[in-house]
Order: sequence, then structure tokens, then C-alpha cells
Amino acid sequence: MRPGVLLAVFVVALLGWITLNSAATKTAGSKGLEAGDELPPFAMPLSTSTCRGRCDANVATKADQGAAGAKPACDVRGADVLNSCELAEDGPFVLAFVFEPVARCRAQVPVLEQAAARHPEVKFRIVAVRADAATARGLQSTLPVGYDHDGAVANEYAVVVCPTITYARAGGQVAGSTVGPLDEEALEHWVGRIER
Repeated sequence: MRPGVLLAVFVVALLGWITLNSAATKTAGSKGLEAGDELPPFAMPLSTSTCRGRCDANVATKADQGAAGAKPACDVRGADVLNSCELAEDGPFVLAFVFEPVARCRAQVPVLEQAAARHPEVKFRIVAVRADAATARGLQSTLPVGYDHDGAVANEYAVVVCPTITYARAGGQVAGSTVGPLDEEALEHWVGRIER
């Protein structure tokens, strides 16, 4: 095949994937959660978890929701679990969704780590989308990294573009989201909005 044809097939496949992922997302487009949106609950294994095999995130809002989870996500807690309800209870937090194979996503991790060092009262967490524990550990972050094996949490948080970062105040009120890489100044602006 000619290189031009291969490129065209790749572009069409990529656009199809983005369209399909956007259609499956319950919220609008690729903007992430917006200010005032309700924080979708989730519980997922951390990269340090001992979970073996298929370790999908729990996004259930009540008991016995099939693939979403056997019990409500807010009730799934532990030392090896990243839980959005627990984050909301602990104070303001920043939740960064990254795709480990994408260089611009990996490049966002050190910027987040530096901001976390400057703002110890804000919880910074990373979600490795469509990853397993080994892939999530590959991010080599000093921040806790959860992994969203089947992409259920990414869908709930309207994640299409990498990185997508959600900012929430204490109690879980969503202040907004950013899409695409941020420099230190832009990240500081957003962190300042949730510290108040």
C-alpha cells in the first residue's frame, strides 16, 4: 500500500474512534465536566493494587448495577483504591486523565507533581485511561495513579482529549475541566480557583 493511503486510513479510523467515544460519553463533547456538574462517583484500583486479571473501575450509583458494579462506588474503599467520594470528602482535588502511550500526556505528569508540591492541601490524582496496573506504573509518578481499564470512568467524566483535567472543590463541587496540556501558570490558575 502507498503511504498516503495508509495515512488516510489511519486518520479515518482515528476520527471514527473519537466520534464513537464522544457518542458513548454521557456529557457533552470533549470538554470534560463543566462547572456545576455533579461529580460522577467511581472507585478504581491504584497502580500499586494487588488486583489481578480484569480490574475494571466501579461506577455504580446503587447496588447490583451489573457491569457498573455490585455495590455503590462510594462504598468501595481501601488502601489500594482511588475513590472519587473519598477525594471529595478530603477537600479540593485535581483529577488528571492521561493515556500513557501519548507523549503530551506523559509530559503533563511532572507539571502536576510540581503543582502538588506547592499545594499540599489539594489532592492531585492521575487516572491512566484504558490501562492496566503495569501500564499505570509506567507513568512513574510520585502522585497516586489509578487505572481505568475499560474506560468507564473516562466516559463518565467526558474524557476524549488527553490530558483532560477535572478540578473539584471540597465536597465534590466541580469547578470545571481543562482539555489539552497546561503549563505551570495555567495549572496554578485552576488550582487557585478550587482552594478558595
